[in-house]
Amino acid sequence: MSQGTTVYRFQLEISDVDRGVYETVDLRLAKHASESNAFLLSRLIAYALNLSDGLAFSPKGLGDPDIPCISSEDPRGGKNLWIEIGNPSAARLHKASKAARKVRVYTYKSPEALVRELQGEKIHHLDQIELYYFKSEFLEELEGALDRDNSWTLLRDQESLAVHIGDHIIQGELLSFPLL
Repeated sequence: MSQGTTVYRFQLEISDVDRGVYETVDLRLAKHASESNAFLLSRLIAYALNLSDGLAFSPKGLGDPDIPCISSEDPRGGKNLWIEIGNPSAARLHKASKAARKVRVYTYKSPEALVRELQGEKIHHLDQIELYYFKSEFLEELEGALDRDNSWTLLRDQESLAVHIGDHIIQGELLSFPLL
């Protein structure tokens, strides 16, 4: 592990009503010194909202431009799902869309700014890329509750997100934005 890396442990109980997924996972996420807490928490929540067999965080960390932050492999070859966090470049989304059957972006930054950046850019199947947004207030509240060892329950019901941390409940929304 590189200098400046902090490891966070999450015992995460996931109740995704929309997809009928009810699982408990034990995760260890390495946070690089250059990574913000908002990015780390967005990675965690994106993973939880897409939990399925074969879903995995990037094995080489976040610095490799050729692989997604989170993905799942297709047994027949290629990627089923490619997940980006933040506001990825048009070139990265173009590559992702050509390499994977489904591409999702989870951002904590301005989704409007990302949409403006991508307008007029050549991106393979841009109309099929899904963009989701977490409001900064939601992530800021989660940051306030973040410890090195965490036991959280995440409940998703349509656009509503609720994270139970002990007796405390932090509520937020998962907002969808069209890229076109």
